[in-house]
Amino acid sequence: MDERDSNGGATQQNGGLAAGAGACAVAPELDPPFDVIEPEFLASPLVFSSPHSGCVYPEHFIKVARLDALTLRRSEDAFVDQLFLPSLAIGSPMLRAHFPRAYLDVNREPFELDPRMFEGRLPSHANTRSIRVAGGLGTIARIVSESQEIYASRLPVAEAIRRIEGLHRPYHQALHKLMERSWRRFGLAVLVDCHSMPSANLLAETGLRSDERPRADVVIGDRYGTSCDAGFVDCIDTELRALGYRVLRNKPYAGGYITEHYGAPSMGRHAVQVEFNRALYMNELEIKRNDNFDALSRDIATVMERLAAYVAAEFSAGGAAAAE
Repeated sequence: MDERDSNGGATQQNGGLAAGAGACAVAPELDPPFDVIEPEFLASPLVFSSPHSGCVYPEHFIKVARLDALTLRRSEDAFVDQLFLPSLAIGSPMLRAHFPRAYLDVNREPFELDPRMFEGRLPSHANTRSIRVAGGLGTIARIVSESQEIYASRLPVAEAIRRIEGLHRPYHQALHKLMERSWRRFGLAVLVDCHSMPSANLLAETGLRSDERPRADVVIGDRYGTSCDAGFVDCIDTELRALGYRVLRNKPYAGGYITEHYGAPSMGRHAVQVEFNRALYMNELEIKRNDNFDALSRDIATVMERLAAYVAAEFSAGGAAAAE
């Protein structure tokens, strides 16, 4: 892994990426493309995933992109993996991507692709009609930030398949293994999918004027009650509110492919997406941590500790009741 400076940005720079606030790593290849941070002892059924915090940009991607480094980084959930690291003390693992979501988004179906982006015929099983594809945010995104096009020309279909097979598939294989391990060990698995949201877009995406509702600090997504036990979601909501955070549910972020794919409460597999407002912990223009970063990270760890205790207590009570 790359050494990181005090602002969480990788110290390595080359390939034309600007140093300073918007700096990020550039590498000839993604090696490794993601990692799993294991706890000293596996003690909780919670599994953390940080799919959008990656900031290692492949050299060939930088060469074909028409945007500068800082603009490309606007789509990152910058530093989210580091925000959640103290939460692993409860005895849970974290899977985190190193590659940026602008390069490939694992929170999409494997072949959620826009045919206008590619030279050649896409596979017949590609989903070319989803809302996310229409919005330019498929498995391989067409845009970042304020609808700015990433590429100056079309990509070969072979390049799309290479990214999907080399990144999307292995990432989900790793996440599946972590979920199944927790399920086998504890009898259930609870995936916490870790994200952040741009503060400037929140009101626009909800369609509300700033005078119609308060600013949201956190949006919890459980696919409208289908991906996670309601008690688990209530616990996160209650604990965040007790710490003074303003919380919304499912709007504007109900959860993406990861939450939908891994959430099957009737089978003991739960998934919840948690989105933190970036203004809480970073300077969004310069992509730097702000002075509140550590305080928010501690609060997140407190909430996750209480969630783990709640899950353990509820599952223990449920198991005892079933035995009777």
